[in-house]
Amino acid sequence: MSVTSLKSMDEIRLGQLFAWPSRLTLEAWRAAWRSACTGVACEGIRGGFWNSIAIVLPSTLIAIALGALNGYALAFWRARGASLLFGLLMLGAFIPVQVLMFPLVRLLGPLHLVGSLAGIVLVHVIFSMPIMTLIFRNHFAALPRELFLAARLDGGGFLRIFLQLMLPLAVPMLVVAAIMQATGVWNDYILGLVFAGREHLPMTVQLNNLVNTTTGAKLYNVDMAATLLTSLVPLAIYLLSGRWFVRGIAAGAMKG
Repeated sequence: MSVTSLKSMDEIRLGQLFAWPSRLTLEAWRAAWRSACTGVACEGIRGGFWNSIAIVLPSTLIAIALGALNGYALAFWRARGASLLFGLLMLGAFIPVQVLMFPLVRLLGPLHLVGSLAGIVLVHVIFSMPIMTLIFRNHFAALPRELFLAARLDGGGFLRIFLQLMLPLAVPMLVVAAIMQATGVWNDYILGLVFAGREHLPMTVQLNNLVNTTTGAKLYNVDMAATLLTSLVPLAIYLLSGRWFVRGIAAGAMKG
């Protein structure tokens, strides 16, 4: 993919797939970013990049906040019916996305959330709740309960204990959750296609439109450049945060 994206179409047509380009050119990268057709518009996939950023940031922050709060409540406060609620939440994780899409469209349609930025963010947060809750619940449950009891004796309330004691102890889990949620939302295609609307199509949807364009000559170098541009963000996240991800997994994010 990298070699093809740096070749001209004349070189690609020679059929030497793994041959190094005789003349390196970034024209395919510029075209993929600025001028490639992703449907009716020929403005490249840069619009999809910013749309994906606008979707990923709130979807990640809200999901982590709610998941950490759910995990903390289920691990320490143990309200009546908490075990049943946790079991139902985990059961929801095994229901295929495709099964829930039509009910979600019917539910969110009258609220005018289908085809909006708020709607696609809400959908991603909903689908992230099982795994986010599981990660934080297992982490908090592995902590000594004496820490929680000591904080209660000192007069700490629900939110104070959560913000001042539990969150500082959950930094590795926060990193794990951020990596999983951010890459999952960035790589999503089907939810973005259905719920984002034309004005907020993520980068993956625009990439699909570009690659599957059937009019004109097929520009394989532009397709490869656009694919690499789309994958740069999750690759960068893993490369820069891989050490923290492994540390978080080892600290108990997936136990239980």
